[in-house]
Order: sequence, then structure tokens, then C-alpha cells
Amino acid sequence: MANISLLVFVFTLFCNLNFYAQDKTAKTGYEYLYNNLPFEMPVLSAPVFPDYDVSIKDFGGVGDGVTLNTNAFAKAIAVLSAKGGGRLIVPAGVWFTGPIVLKSNINLHLQDNAIILFSPDKDLYTIVDTSFEGLDTRRCQSPIWGKDLTNVAITGKGAIDGNGQYWRALKKDKVSDKFWKEATSKGGTFKRADYWMPSKQFRHGDSISDMNVPRNLNTDADWASIRDFLRPVMVSLQNCKNVLLQGVIFQNSPAWNLHPLMCENIIIDSIMARNPPYAQNGDALDLESCKNAIIVNSTFDAGDDGICIKSGKDEDGRKRNFPCENVIVNNCTVFRGHGGFVVGSEMSGGVRNIWVSNCQFLGTDVGLRFKSKRGRGGVVENIYISNISMFDIATEPLLFDLYYGGKSAVETLEQGIETPKQDVLPVVDETTPVFRNIYIKNVVCSNAGRAMFFNGLPEKNIENINIENITVHAKKGAELTESENIRLKNIKVTVDGGPALILKNVKDVAIDGFTTTDDQATVYEVSGSKSKNINIKSVYGKEKTSIARDVNKAAVKLSKTK
Repeated sequence: MANISLLVFVFTLFCNLNFYAQDKTAKTGYEYLYNNLPFEMPVLSAPVFPDYDVSIKDFGGVGDGVTLNTNAFAKAIAVLSAKGGGRLIVPAGVWFTGPIVLKSNINLHLQDNAIILFSPDKDLYTIVDTSFEGLDTRRCQSPIWGKDLTNVAITGKGAIDGNGQYWRALKKDKVSDKFWKEATSKGGTFKRADYWMPSKQFRHGDSISDMNVPRNLNTDADWASIRDFLRPVMVSLQNCKNVLLQGVIFQNSPAWNLHPLMCENIIIDSIMARNPPYAQNGDALDLESCKNAIIVNSTFDAGDDGICIKSGKDEDGRKRNFPCENVIVNNCTVFRGHGGFVVGSEMSGGVRNIWVSNCQFLGTDVGLRFKSKRGRGGVVENIYISNISMFDIATEPLLFDLYYGGKSAVETLEQGIETPKQDVLPVVDETTPVFRNIYIKNVVCSNAGRAMFFNGLPEKNIENINIENITVHAKKGAELTESENIRLKNIKVTVDGGPALILKNVKDVAIDGFTTTDDQATVYEVSGSKSKNINIKSVYGKEKTSIARDVNKAAVKLSKTK
């Protein structure tokens, strides 16, 4: 008997080891993304679910666009969970519902022509503890909500609509006169003549908020009194592991569209996240404090940032201390929006190990947007970006702005907001944001406002930024301020007027192969008393360089390439 038991043990061990070996070598479909990956990251695979399906129809669901299916979704998810998980099938039709609360091991699967439409009745959405704009706060429960889950997915071919127009405020300059008249004729109130809000309750919530986060509310009754203002992100997945979003259209969210928060092992593949261009805070995707994420083959079209990386804001973000790290973005398209690929401004927990490649941005305000401000803290580093095509970029294809004030780059430009000057600089400490070790190459941009803009802090410069093989046509040239250890190689900038490259208070700059048109009056303009160690190898000579009086002439070394 003992020998038989030993044989059974050995056989079982062999099977387990063999399964483990097979599992380690199994193909996930995403291996190609790891070729030449410049940092260590595990190869992700989609979560696997039990082979058990139920239909929303089995639980009394009616897809007529009118019947409220909140209970049907809740019952179906409870039964699936009790069975150990599986797929919840949503067939063709319009499935009107309140919030859907996901559970572990469940795949919410939308069949072709299936639409999940969320009710605008705000009383259906419980006020919950959550995070928004990088701060710990309370909001109405998200239309799709999942917390502390393992193995969760939203897949298929259908669409999910958040009915966001019932939640959001509206600015007159964002829409046509006809749209404005129709929208504001349905009630609500005005913050000012050109700024409409859905209700007086919303307006009160706005009046006591800082960047959409209410202050000085102590009781449940206090929070309930501004329920209309507490518009949620549409898809909130918090502290979840093994997440898959695939194939589905996510649109018209009350606030941000997709918000994975403190999640691990996330795959976002072949989805569309879209919002109207007038949707305030309508970010398409905000990946916040997540580890190991793949974002591929997807389209983002929003009135705010497209693909945005975050990690919490100010003291709350630093206390959370959960960086967003190990992220691959490949073969994605971003339309409109404030930024194509964005880091910040909420990056207080840090951002590192990000690889963005083979993407296109069409009509965004900024292409590659890095933003923060004093007080945030956090370190953004080891960012690798390559093979990006852009067209019709309103401001810059590449922007570092360490003076972010809550407005889009276009608003900052149009309103003439200038960088504030301080005689006494703050001490560098944990509240000082750091941007360093960033590598960008193979970028083409046609029709931009300004070729580049680096706007660093004098007390802590942007550092070790490496730009290679960039071609830009813009109205104005590139401008680099308060930056150090900058490498520009094989840069071609064509501008409508002014210098092609402005350098102000920069240190340790190496330029190798900067070209522009033959008739360019001034190629380089150097200023700032702190400018030093600027080495320029160019096809242009000294006659095309303007050096201001406050610059030590020895700080700039010019030479021609052969």
C-alpha cells in the first residue's frame, strides 16, 4: 500500500511539474510586444474563465431600451459567482440598467449589436468611498464597478453607454448654438452666461470643490446634498488582478471613461473609448497606480486626455506610494482630446517603465504630454517612446509642463497664461516633481502650433531627455527652458516664423544634426544666465545663431557637421 501511495504521489508530482512547464512555455498572443522591451516585465496572458454561460434573459432581462435590468444583472452575476464564475451573455438589444457590480471570475460578454445603456436616475448610484482626480474622496458608484477582484473581463462586440450628458456641465464655446439652446432648455442652472450646469445641487457642489473634489463635507447628509455633482467614472476597477477589456465600445461617460486603479495584470485590446469633444473631464483611459498593463490595437476619441498614466495626487498619492509601472502601449490611435499619450498631472506615486510605440495622434491638442506642478512630488522615469505619427496638433507634439494649472494646453495658450516668476525658489523636497530618463525617437508631426516645449522648474530641471529622429512642421520653433542633460539628434524642424530652436536656462545640451530650411533667418536662439555647456553640431554656422547678452559666450560651442 505504501508503494502504491508513493507511486501516486510521484505521478501527481510529475503531472504538476509537466503542467507547470507547459504553462511557462504556453503562447499568450502578446509575446511580440516584448521584443527589445527596455525593461523587465512578465508576459501577460488573458484571464481564463470557467466554461459556463448564462444569458441576462435567463434572469428576466428585457433588452427593449426601457425596462430597467438592474436586478437581472445582479441576479445573473450572483448565480455565476456561486457556480465559480463564467460568462454573462448580453445578447443583441438595448439593455437599460442601473449600476452593474462585477465579481471575480466573471466575463461580462456583449454579443454583436448588444448595447448596455445606463440609467440617468442618479438615485440608483450609491455614494461610495473611492478616488477621483488622484485624491481619496466620495463619488456616486460607477455604472460598472469592481473592487478587490481576481479574473474579471468585459469582452465582445457591443457597446456600453454611460448616458453622461445627464451628469455633465456644458461650456457654450464647446458646442454649436443650436446644441447649446437645446441642451440648456431642459432645465438646470447657469454658473455664468456661457457655463451651464445640470442642477442647483451640481452648482453648489462645484462651488465647494477644488479640481472636482468637494471639500469640508463631514456627514452622509452633506454628501447626499451634492449627489448630482458626484458624477462617477464609467468603468471603475479597483485593486483587481488579471483584467481583460476587449472588443467593446465604451462611450459617453459621466466623468472619466475607463479607470483601472491599483490593478495588476491588465490587458486592454481592440476597444474603443470615446466621448463627445465637449465632455468635461471625459478622459478616455486613465491607468492609475497599476502594475503590468498592455494597451494595444485600440482607439481613443475624447474631449480630454486620450491615454493617460497617473498615480495619485499630492499627499494622498505619496501616501498611497503605488507607482504606475510596466506599461506597454502599442498600435493605438487617439483622436482629438487634450493629449494623445499623457503622464500626469496626478503622478505623485511615481511613473516608471513605460513603452509607447507605433501609435498615431490626429487632431489632439498635444501629442506626447507630460504635466505636473509644484506640490505633486513623484518621479517619472524610464519612459520609452518610438514610431509615432501625428497630424494637426494644436499646440506641441511634445510637451513637458511643470506649471500645470488645470487647463488644457490650448486654453493656456489662448488665455495667454504665462509661467509665473519667483525670486525665491522653493526647496527641493518630496513635494517636488521629477521627470528624468525619457527616450523619444522616430516621430513625425505635420502641422503643429510649436515644435516642442520643455517648461521645467528652475529648482529641479527636467533631466536626461533624449530626442532622436524627429521631423516637425510647426508655426513656431521648439523652446526648451529649465532643462538639463538634453540630447537632440537628427532633428528637422520647419517653422513658419521665428527661431527654429530656443534654448533658455539650459545646461549640458548636446545637439547633433539639427536642420531646418535654408532660408531660416535664425536657427538657434540662446538666452538665460544659467545656460551652460551647450554643444551644437549643425549644418548651420554661427551667423544663424543668436546669443543673448546674459549668456556667457563660452557656454555655447558651435561646429559644423561634415
